[in-house]
Amino acid sequence: MIFVWYSKCSTCKKAKALLDESGVNYTSRDIKQDNPTRAELKEWLTKSGLPLKKFFNTSGTLYKSMLLKDRLSELSEEEQLNLLASDGMLVKRPILVGDNFVLVGFNREAWEAALK
Repeated sequence: MIFVWYSKCSTCKKAKALLDESGVNYTSRDIKQDNPTRAELKEWLTKSGLPLKKFFNTSGTLYKSMLLKDRLSELSEEEQLNLLASDGMLVKRPILVGDNFVLVGFNREAWEAALK
């Protein structure tokens, strides 16, 4: 599994603690240092079954400063993917990527179910 997170994020720390407690093997990636690529994001989007908007960190300062709340609906999927790939701080976190699933954001129950 791949665990994509931001070490200064308290929610990400909770997700990491759950992973560590569960004893699963995972590779950790800091989203600020190692931003997901466009290809990864496209694959994760398909695997997650979520709308692309769910991959945006809508509470982040970068999202707000770029006024994406008002602009996102005007952008094509390709433009949105390129935007997400341009800066990890635009991407919602944490992300857990498994063989058959992708979880975006931390929902303890969903994560526990995926780890079983």
